[in-house]
Amino acid sequence: MEENLAAKLCLLLGDRASEAVQWKLLGQEKDGSLLLGWVENVSSKGHDNSYSVIGRYDRLKGDLQVLHRFSKVLNLIQATVNQCHSLLGYVTKQKFYLNLDESNKNVSIDCEKSTKDDDNEMLHQQFSNQELEYYQAYIIEFKTEEAKIHALESHKLKQVRIQFLYKERSSKSLDKLLVLVHQEYVQMHTILYDTNSDIDTIKGIKSEILVKSFIWAQWDATNQVLYHIHHKKAQTSVFTDDAIEKPHKPPCATPTLSGLQFHDDLPHETVLNIPLNLPQSPSSDNCGTYEDDVIPLRIHDCSLDLIVISDYKGAVCVCHHYLYRPVQPPQHVLDSALSDSNTVHFAYSVTVLHHSCVIHCVVPGIPWTRAKLMRPTFALYGDSHMVVFVRDFFTHLLEIGLHHQPCCHILSGPLTNVPLHSSYLVPLLNLNYSSDAKTKYSVNAEAKISLNSNSTNILTIDLPTLDLVTLTVPTTFLVDVFKKETSTEVRLGILHYFLCHKNDLEIVAELISSVAEKPRSLDIVKIMQEFLIGGSNSLVQKNLLSDAVPLLALVPVTTMEEGSGFEAKINDFNVTLSHEKLWNTSVMLLSPQQRLVPYRSDLWTRLWDLLSKRSDELPRFKPSHIAEKLLVSLACYQPEALSRCSTPMSPSGGFSVTTATLGELMSSRYKYSDGLPFIETESCTASKQEHIVSVNLRELSLHLLKYGTQNALGRTVRGSCTPLQVHALSTRHVASQLETSRLLCQMLCKAANVDARVEPERGFCLIDQLEDSRRWLLFTLLERYRYATESIAFPVPQGFMSFFTYLGYRTLKYSKFLQYVRHSVFELQVDVAKIIMADIGDTKESVFRKLELLSLLPRTRAKRLLNQWLHPMSFMLRAREHAANILSGELCQSRNRLPQHRHHHNGISAFPSTDRLSPLDTFLDLLTAKASLTELDFGLLIEATVTSTEDFL
Repeated sequence: MEENLAAKLCLLLGDRASEAVQWKLLGQEKDGSLLLGWVENVSSKGHDNSYSVIGRYDRLKGDLQVLHRFSKVLNLIQATVNQCHSLLGYVTKQKFYLNLDESNKNVSIDCEKSTKDDDNEMLHQQFSNQELEYYQAYIIEFKTEEAKIHALESHKLKQVRIQFLYKERSSKSLDKLLVLVHQEYVQMHTILYDTNSDIDTIKGIKSEILVKSFIWAQWDATNQVLYHIHHKKAQTSVFTDDAIEKPHKPPCATPTLSGLQFHDDLPHETVLNIPLNLPQSPSSDNCGTYEDDVIPLRIHDCSLDLIVISDYKGAVCVCHHYLYRPVQPPQHVLDSALSDSNTVHFAYSVTVLHHSCVIHCVVPGIPWTRAKLMRPTFALYGDSHMVVFVRDFFTHLLEIGLHHQPCCHILSGPLTNVPLHSSYLVPLLNLNYSSDAKTKYSVNAEAKISLNSNSTNILTIDLPTLDLVTLTVPTTFLVDVFKKETSTEVRLGILHYFLCHKNDLEIVAELISSVAEKPRSLDIVKIMQEFLIGGSNSLVQKNLLSDAVPLLALVPVTTMEEGSGFEAKINDFNVTLSHEKLWNTSVMLLSPQQRLVPYRSDLWTRLWDLLSKRSDELPRFKPSHIAEKLLVSLACYQPEALSRCSTPMSPSGGFSVTTATLGELMSSRYKYSDGLPFIETESCTASKQEHIVSVNLRELSLHLLKYGTQNALGRTVRGSCTPLQVHALSTRHVASQLETSRLLCQMLCKAANVDARVEPERGFCLIDQLEDSRRWLLFTLLERYRYATESIAFPVPQGFMSFFTYLGYRTLKYSKFLQYVRHSVFELQVDVAKIIMADIGDTKESVFRKLELLSLLPRTRAKRLLNQWLHPMSFMLRAREHAANILSGELCQSRNRLPQHRHHHNGISAFPSTDRLSPLDTFLDLLTAKASLTELDFGLLIEATVTSTEDFL
C-alpha cells in the first residue's frame, strides 16, 4: 500500500493545509519521530508572505507538532531535536558567487555575511568566478520568551551534520550535540543550562573535538553509535634495509572503519576498528557533489556510498555500493567514454561481521546512464535476512541469520508490489512492539517499543517524493520465482526460506508439486535433499531441551556449501555472488572486559559473544559421510542376523517416531501427514532401513561427543555438553530424519495424484489399479526420492521398499527390473518377492524368470520362497541342496512329511537296470551311509527324481 507522507501531514494541519508546500524530510530521531520542513504561503492585506517551518511528526501518536516558524524561506537541509524538545538544531545550505578582482586579489562574496580572511584566501586559491554552496548550523532555544538562535558552524564548504544524543533517562542539566564537518572534524558540544533560574536557559556551551579528520560518517540513532572512516597509518619498523638504502617514505594509510559508542554519564569509547579493502580509494578532496539525504544520517560524497546496518541481537553488516570497470583507463579517457554506449560493473558488498565474511555481488554490463541512477536499498528483513532492492532491476535476499553461515541466498527480479515511479527508498525505524526484545535487551523504556525488531513488512520512504512504501517480499512472488527460475541455488534458497525460516508446509508442498511437474529435471534430487536436511533440522528444534540447543551448531542445516558462490541470470544480466572469509574478526572489537563498564550488555558485547562462540570452524555433521560408510556395511548386510528389539525403528527400541517431539506433525495443522499409499509395516525380522537408522544414531552421537566440548578455536571447554544432551539431540535428530522422509514421500505421492485418503486401496492392490500415466509419474518421482535418501543416508518409511519394488515391477520391462535389482535399487523383501513370484506364473519362460529372480535373493530368503513354490523345479533344487548337505556332512533335520506333489508312478521300478536295481536305490544307499534315516527327506528325493523325467521346461 502506498501513501504520501506530505499528504498525510496536511490533514493534520487543518486550516493551514492549503498554505503548506515544498515538504522536505529533515531527520529521524531515536524514538522514531520524523522531522520535516515545509514552506507556508500566507496572504494578508494583499501581500504574500512565505516562510519556512520545522515540525515533528510522532509516528506512534500520529500527531504533528510545529516546532518553529522562521521569518523567511530557508533552504533547510537537516534538523534534530533534543530529548525533551527544548532545543532544535538545523542546518541550512546557501549559494554564493565568488568574484575575483585580478587587480588587487580581493575576494567578495555575494551573501549575507562575509567570510574571514583565512577563508577568503582558501577560496581564492581553489575557486574563481563560480557558484558555490556553503553549510551553516544553528540551534534554537525555545524556553526563552522569544526563540533564541545560536550559531554553531557557519560558511562551511564541506557538508555539515548535527545530531543530539539521546539517553536512557533524559537529563535537564545538560544536552550533548554532535557536529560533523566533512574531512575536518567531529565535535561534541556540551550544552549547560542555568538551573538557578525558573527557566532552564543555556548557560554555556563546551566544545570537544572527538575526531580530527574523517572521510565518511554515519549516525546510528538506535544504538547511539557514530561510525566513521578515517585513514590510519600503517605501522612500520625502523629496522629495515629499505630505511638504510633508500630515503624514508611515509607509509601508505589504509582506510579504517571505527565505531564510537556513546553513554549516558560516561565518556565515549572506541568499540570497533576494521581495516577496509575498498575497490575505490576514497578521495581526499571533495568531488563537488554531496547527497543531502538524512536517512540514515550520513556524511558522504560521490566517492563512497556505504551504510552500516545493525540489529539488537548482535548482527552488524557493512553495506558498500560502487561502480567500477575491470580495467581502469586513464581519467581523461574515462571521462570521455562515459556515454550511453559504454558499460560498467554494478557491484555491492555486505560485510557480515557476526559471521566474519564478506558477500560480494557483481552485475557486469550495465549501461553507464542507467548504472549511475541505480541506488540499492539495504534493510533487515525478518530474523535471518537482509533485502537488497534496486528499483526496476532485481531483488536480493541475503541470509545473514545468527544460526548458521550465510549461504542460502535468493536472487530474483524486481518486486512487483513496489511502484515503478519510486526512485530511492530508505527504511524507517521499525516501531513494532516487542516485549521480549524490550525485556531482554533493555530497549528504550520510555518509548516501550523495539525499534530494531526485524519485520517482513519494512516501511520505507521515497526521499524525493515522500511516498511511504511498504517493502515486503510476498509469498506469491517467491513461489513464482521458484517455478520460473533455472538456477538451482536460487531454488534451494527459496525452499530453505519457507522450510527453515517460515515453517510453512503449505507453501513447501506447493513448491514440491511444481517440481513434480518436471520429474526428469536435473535439480529435483537436490531439492529433495534440501527438503530432507532442512526439514529435519527445523523439526528437531521443537521441544528440544535448552541444554542441548548449543549442539544444534553441529548438525546439518542445508545441502549448500558454506561460503560457496553462484551465478543467476536476471533480466538478461548475469549476477555473480561470491564469499570472502575474514580472519580473526574479534581483534577488531573491544572485548567486554576492556569496556568502560565491563560486561555491560549491549550491541557490542552480543557481537563479541557471537564471534567467540561462533562454531563455523567446527565441522557440521555430514550425512554424506554415513552414505560412504554404508557402501561398505550394506555390502555384507544380513537382515536375518539382526533383531528388531535392538533397532531404533522397533516399537520397543531406542525411540519412536510418534513421540511428543514429532507429535505436532501428526496434528491437524499438517494435512500432509494423513497417510501413505502403502501400509507402513514390514514382515522381515530387521530391514535395511533399521540398519541405516542405527548407523545414523551412532555416527551422530560420536560426532557430537567429539566436537561438543570444543569451541570455535579448537579449545576444550569443560561441561559444555554431557552424554545426556548428546543423547537428547541425536535421538530427536534421527527421529526427525525418518519423519521428514515420510513427509516428503507423502508430498510426492500427492503430487503424482495418488492420494491415500481418496484411493480405495493401498499397497500392491493400489498399484494394480493405477493407470499407466499415473503409475509412470509415481515411479519416476519415487525413483528420484529413493536416490535422494540413499545419497545422504536418510531412512525411508517402513513398507516403502516393497511398495517401490512392486511399482517398478509393474512399470518397467522385466529385464530392466532385474537390472534395478542387481544394482540394489529395488529390495526383494519376502512380501514383494512372493507376490512377484505368484504373478510371473509357471510357464516354461516364466520358470527361468523365477529362477533368475531367486538367484538375486539372499540365501535364507530364497529358501523360504523356494519352499512355497509348488513346481517340479522347486522340488529338484531343494532335493539337490538336501542331498548336498548330507554328502558334505551338514546335518539337517528330517521333516518326515509326504511329498507336496505326487505323481502316479511305480517308484523304484521306474528306473530299471540289468540287475533290477534302481539308480535311486543306489543313491539312497549312499545317503544312508552318510546320515541316519531320520535325517533324510525320502519324499522330497523321490518326488524330485520322478519329476525330473518329465518334460516341464
